[in-house]
Amino acid sequence: MLEVYVDGSSLSNPGPAGAGVVIYRKGRVICQKSVYLGKTTNNVAEYMALILALQEVLSMKDEEVSVYADSELVVQQVKGKYKVKNERLYTLNILAKHLVGLIGKLSLLHKGREENKQADLLARQAAKNRC
Repeated sequence: MLEVYVDGSSLSNPGPAGAGVVIYRKGRVICQKSVYLGKTTNNVAEYMALILALQEVLSMKDEEVSVYADSELVVQQVKGKYKVKNERLYTLNILAKHLVGLIGKLSLLHKGREENKQADLLARQAAKNRC
């Protein structure tokens, strides 16, 4: 089973943005990603972090995955509990749902920022360093 933590960060919303992903297997970090996203909003960065993580998970071929994000909006939109009203998020939502559908058993859960520190740090570093 994989545990995946994702976070997106935009420094001034919109502003320089980054995505952070940390993937654990049996409590050990097996993958970390920090990606600069250019100038965009925090919500776009949150979606991009999720999409990057799902793409990575697909390449690992694990059948059971838990994904944790500190964006309640993204979690609830991907689950279909919140409507996607923003046009820029609509396409990202469709892509995220498609990727979720390709993974065997996936749970997507909201966790507070305090429980998502490493992904948050990676996202902020990417936004600041533009790396």
